[in-house]
Amino acid sequence: MATSIDDAIERQTHTRLGRIVGQQAFWVFVAAMLACLALSLLTDTFATPQNLFNVTRNFAFVGIMALGMTVVIISGGIDLSVGSVLCLSAMVLAITMHAGYPLWLGCAAAIAASLVVGFINGVLIAYVRIPSFVVTLGMLSVARSAAMVLSQNKMIFQFGPDEKLLFWLGGGSTFGIAHPVIILVVLAIVTGLMLKWTRWGCHVFAIGSNEKAAVLTGIGVRRLKVSVFMFSSLMAGIAGVLEAGWLGGVTTNLGQSMELSVIAATVIGGANLMGGAGTVFGSVVGAALIEVIRNSLTLLGISTFWQGMFVGSFIVLAVAFDRIRASRDSEN
Repeated sequence: MATSIDDAIERQTHTRLGRIVGQQAFWVFVAAMLACLALSLLTDTFATPQNLFNVTRNFAFVGIMALGMTVVIISGGIDLSVGSVLCLSAMVLAITMHAGYPLWLGCAAAIAASLVVGFINGVLIAYVRIPSFVVTLGMLSVARSAAMVLSQNKMIFQFGPDEKLLFWLGGGSTFGIAHPVIILVVLAIVTGLMLKWTRWGCHVFAIGSNEKAAVLTGIGVRRLKVSVFMFSSLMAGIAGVLEAGWLGGVTTNLGQSMELSVIAATVIGGANLMGGAGTVFGSVVGAALIEVIRNSLTLLGISTFWQGMFVGSFIVLAVAFDRIRASRDSEN
């Protein structure tokens, strides 16, 4: 009888709403909405259609890359090379189209280059057993150096016969929504479905929660890790193609230090740096919150030098909050 009562109480206190409210991503979403409301009241420019268009478009690039970073962090790794992979992807696209080749071939070459980087990262991490921090930190320099070599460290701003199509893809809009935002939504839905409803997604969570146990259950951990880092590089490659179309030119400093914002968005959204936890929604909302803060600093006349302090502080606070919550759960 007592057990039945306890079960009933457990069901009542752990409702769907309770689980949602208990997630970090929910509170990040609330914070983003409150920030938008406050800025709408404090400024005359934040809620204008053009500014909202710029905010959503700007955070889409970080959001797309955060999808790949989410998968990597869930698996228990880290990818510090995503900013350089974005640069390499955009540069390969620019060089290919500048030579007169069509957009589809430039995109294919850019994505292929990013997948190669992800494959190398994955092999070194999974088979050679070098820590992901070390491998991707090294690839951060290698990939950007490759972009410099390919372009001879020059800016490319002429994209051949399909130039207008590229600019439409990265800088255009449909029904008033920027194309990068539309692509972010599609990729977020696909990534979320993969993580929740496929064997691959279940295995990603498994190796992040307990890699040794995953090995004992027969999961191909090494192959899975390679696929995880290839997925991360794929997202960075797609973001590189879109950002090249938005900016209308590619330089070798494109995406520099962008990995900090991507990691911040993922961690702020509730991903656990120890692995085993993270959501697509949280990462996208985290990216949105960071962009809203950056936009607010500009609109309120605060120096952009403060941006790094805010982003870095959010990472520390998000991790500290997660550690406190985890310690309380273990005590209970």
